[in-house]
Amino acid sequence: MQRLLLWLLFTFTAIGAGACAGESEADDGKLSITATTGMIADIARNVAGEHGTVEALMGPGVDPHLYKATQGDLARLTTADVVFYNGLHLEGKMVEVLEKLAGSRRVIAVADGVPESQLRSPPEFAGNHDPHLWFDVKIWGLAVRRVADELKKADEEHAADYERNATAYIARLDSLDAWVREQIATIPAERRVLVTAHDAFGYFGRAYDIEVRGLQGISTVSEFGLADVNALVGLIVERKIKAVFVESSVPKRSIEAVVEGVRSRGHDVTIGGQLYSDAMGDAGTPEGTYIGMVSANVNTIVSALR
Repeated sequence: MQRLLLWLLFTFTAIGAGACAGESEADDGKLSITATTGMIADIARNVAGEHGTVEALMGPGVDPHLYKATQGDLARLTTADVVFYNGLHLEGKMVEVLEKLAGSRRVIAVADGVPESQLRSPPEFAGNHDPHLWFDVKIWGLAVRRVADELKKADEEHAADYERNATAYIARLDSLDAWVREQIATIPAERRVLVTAHDAFGYFGRAYDIEVRGLQGISTVSEFGLADVNALVGLIVERKIKAVFVESSVPKRSIEAVVEGVRSRGHDVTIGGQLYSDAMGDAGTPEGTYIGMVSANVNTIVSALR
């Protein structure tokens, strides 16, 4: 199937380089922008403003670690003026497609805008960097800068607008970052333990001083076993943790198994709510924006643990 998609990509690219070259921008004068995740698409919308149309390949509840490109995705990718993706192996099954596309299109990894010194490199992730950059709001501001710089190169005529939009959006993110710090600090230190389905919140924990434990690893490609469940159950019972959290893009059964194990050992733990980890909420809702997603997560965490 992957070979078929690559062949289709080559075909679409060849056609786009010939008869359809430049059509996406010529139709309405706007840049056509495709992003892999909703979080990246949200950056692009804020920075591009009226000068771009933005599509996200992965919608609410979609796990980017496991996502496979469809033929429709290839059509969107090969007709876009600019393609933004996360990088750091977040889009694990799409990497080969994106690398192939980079030979004929402006394809940008937003993670390239983050200095390596600011990346997490957990030893259990086989020497790779943690791709979940958006959980540190300050670091995500660097991704905004990366998008702005690339849009200015793609459309020099409106470079000043992209710069102005990026500056305004980063200012909003700075305010969000300060608010998150204030809110997490209201949780008593001994209760400041965030237990989730997979280890997506490492940057969040590092930035906002909260211990993070995930049942699965950084990538949901890794399977959890009975030993993982038992280890997490033991931690929750020992530390008397009052709540754990499910994620919108990960099946609930993993955390439900942990809850059952904890209760079987006489400790009452609740599911404190659903967090948005690798995907935002529905379009048209506050959680369907990056700022709304982060705000919803923080409110859920604080309400359950405080």
